[in-house]
Amino acid sequence: MKARHLPSTTTLQCFEAAARHLSFTRAADELSITQSAISKQVAQLEDYLQHKLFRRLRRTLVLTPEGSLYLTEVRKILAHLEMSANAIMTYSGHGEVLNVTTLPTFGTRWLAQHLPAFFTAHPGITLHLTERVETFDLENDGIDVAIFHGHGSWPNLECHKLFDEEVVAVGAPGYLARRRLTSPDDLADCRLLHLSTRPDAWHRWFAGQGTSTDKSYHGIRFETFQTLIGTVMAGGGLALIPRFMILNELEQGALVPAWPAVLGSPNAYYLVYPEHLGELAKVRHFVNHLLEAAADSELQA
Repeated sequence: MKARHLPSTTTLQCFEAAARHLSFTRAADELSITQSAISKQVAQLEDYLQHKLFRRLRRTLVLTPEGSLYLTEVRKILAHLEMSANAIMTYSGHGEVLNVTTLPTFGTRWLAQHLPAFFTAHPGITLHLTERVETFDLENDGIDVAIFHGHGSWPNLECHKLFDEEVVAVGAPGYLARRRLTSPDDLADCRLLHLSTRPDAWHRWFAGQGTSTDKSYHGIRFETFQTLIGTVMAGGGLALIPRFMILNELEQGALVPAWPAVLGSPNAYYLVYPEHLGELAKVRHFVNHLLEAAADSELQA
């Protein structure tokens, strides 16, 4: 194989420290090397990338647009290297590591409460849990099990449904108290908040009530349900939220239905894993645990 002449870890650390401090001197103090060594490492990196990463303005160091873009990637690389090193240093040889990825708000609002029982039942399995919104490839990213929201059929993946989803239109009590909502059409005059991955949710909700509005796609968009829920609770507008995510808020009155109709979703939440991993004990234990937890949740609903 042809050797790849990539920047060294030392070079990346020098660049990251200089970018964070916007000072070669402070970066040198942090890394216990000389200021000239920092300058030399950055110069070599700029020569390799064929782009300037820093610019001096009135004796002040600033990142160039290319430098800012590269800094984001370098921080990811260094964080991954640190995580990998820590995993090896703490590996005892007596357990297994299970890499799991979940949707952020699902992880906070449902998954987290079912993890302690899994830890107790399977002390030999170490869980590495990450959260993602964007699509990804389990095999290429080294993920053993993931939680997807969708149609339940993905190539080369074994899929187990956790549960279906019911979506409710909700708002904060104070926000709704200032408005008279006597029909579904009245909701269109409110500030409609959206999840960016479900841009047509309000359109489908209005269609489900036998009405339509040219405002169903208008409004502010959020990347995660967690931030969306917080904004609704603060009186920012109305949102369509899966009922299971806000059971506590509904029971406590922190959120109230803006309209009684419930929107069924064609999609559901699934546990998925590469087909060839299905016989691994660590995968089977985790999948069975969550399927039992999901069944119990539906019985209690």
